[in-house]
Amino acid sequence: MSDDPTRGLILGRIRDALGRRPEPAAVAHERIARGYTQEATLSADARVALFIERLEHYQVGVHRCPRTAVATTIAATLAARGKSRMLIPPDIDPAWLASRSEFVPDAGLSYQQLDASDGVLTGCSLAIANTGTLVLRHAAGEGRRALTLIPDYHLCVVFDEQVVQTVPEALRQLAQWQPALVTTISGPSATADIEMTRIRGVHGPRTLDVIVVA
Repeated sequence: MSDDPTRGLILGRIRDALGRRPEPAAVAHERIARGYTQEATLSADARVALFIERLEHYQVGVHRCPRTAVATTIAATLAARGKSRMLIPPDIDPAWLASRSEFVPDAGLSYQQLDASDGVLTGCSLAIANTGTLVLRHAAGEGRRALTLIPDYHLCVVFDEQVVQTVPEALRQLAQWQPALVTTISGPSATADIEMTRIRGVHGPRTLDVIVVA
């Protein structure tokens, strides 16, 4: 049994976790096998197509538009959803706000006020194609965590150049920014109870729309 390579691997990982190896922790970290994909293998167009495919699989409403039509696409999306009073981060791009909807800047609104709104409009920092994930670091135009998690509806604007293919790429970019807070959103909020009844909107927006800007 002592020559079993699997047993040795498991025990070695336990020693690494407990810090009982003679080498420094950094050395043990470097010994970890990383056979997963860490760099992009798809073209920019293919990355965006994969991202959209993942969103649609999650039952996200996806809308494509050029940069010149962001405001009109936002207006059309909100009209189709019947949304008329939308919350926004106070530092969102004003050029996006050309629709007839009422846009209310979040100036420290209470949780009750957030919950009573029709929804929230934000941008994001990154999007991950492999997982269909939106990454918000709550920078300009992205709002605070409560603003993006409490309203029942979220409309998010993503630009093509913000889409990376893999999670490691996103983590490396976030490490450069060193954000104090990160929220990741992969589709509308959904969970299942003990009877496997699917419930939406418990841990975030029940309905998610994404505008992907070419």
